[in-house]
Amino acid sequence: MPQQRPPTYVRLAMRNMVRKGGTSLFHFTLTALGLVGVLVGLAYLTH
Repeated sequence: MPQQRPPTYVRLAMRNMVRKGGTSLFHFTLTALGLVGVLVGLAYLTH
């Protein structure tokens, strides 16, 4: 693994999430649940 590598967007986002603590994890959970809910709702409606 090379030492000098520019941090990727995912790594920056993870570091930012760790720094902010629980709030962004809560927001991430809400977003994930919302997306799952929309997908399930669409699947149910178009079924």
